[in-house]
Amino acid sequence: MEEEDFEQDSELCFDCSPTSGSGPRIFKMLEKWVPKASHYFDKEHYFYAGNQITIQESIENFGAIVWPGALALCQYLESDQQEISLKDKKVIELGAGTGLVSIVASILGAFVTATDLPEVLENLEFNIARNTQGLKIHKPEVRKLAWGEDLDQDFPRSTHQYDVIVATDVVYHHTALDLLLATIDYLCQPGTILIWANKFRFSTDYDFLDRLSNMFNITQLAEFPESNVKVFKGTVREN
Repeated sequence: MEEEDFEQDSELCFDCSPTSGSGPRIFKMLEKWVPKASHYFDKEHYFYAGNQITIQESIENFGAIVWPGALALCQYLESDQQEISLKDKKVIELGAGTGLVSIVASILGAFVTATDLPEVLENLEFNIARNTQGLKIHKPEVRKLAWGEDLDQDFPRSTHQYDVIVATDVVYHHTALDLLLATIDYLCQPGTILIWANKFRFSTDYDFLDRLSNMFNITQLAEFPESNVKVFKGTVREN
């Protein structure tokens, strides 16, 4: 099968458990974009968790664009803080990109480490600094993290323990999925929760979900049908 846009019945969800008897919550993606005159075509304005957030994007790098999974997860996190409360939690975001999710998580009370590749960090740091200045929150720390590389050295498990791992739209048609899975596995310790939001468009997206389900207890938290985005929670399987 070619890696073209791929649709699959949501019932074939690899033993994903619903959060209740009625299944995952169904959302409509809210228009969180705030129209605002700007001299810069590459800046977008959003409103989450009671704050206007201005994000600088770049078309030169996939990591510097706000993707649908990030918008969906921000909406979910601010709407359901009983199911997923980030207050005073240590959170690491993989592939933080523009920093939107890390910013929202920090506004919701988390201690956030935002990670991505070196070429993305300057714009990531800019967006985080711009949107957290003056707020009484824990400013996210920005760190380089190339999936599967130097994890023992840069993120030793003895001193880097996280309550929550966050990732949005990190799964698409690329060659680093094995490294991503290994990185998630490395960072997860007993009690760690994985929150993953992704736009499902390729067969590789479902393949990754299948592999993730073999390692973690996976629950589908929410779905945004119009955008084809699904939100999952994973917990470490006990041996």
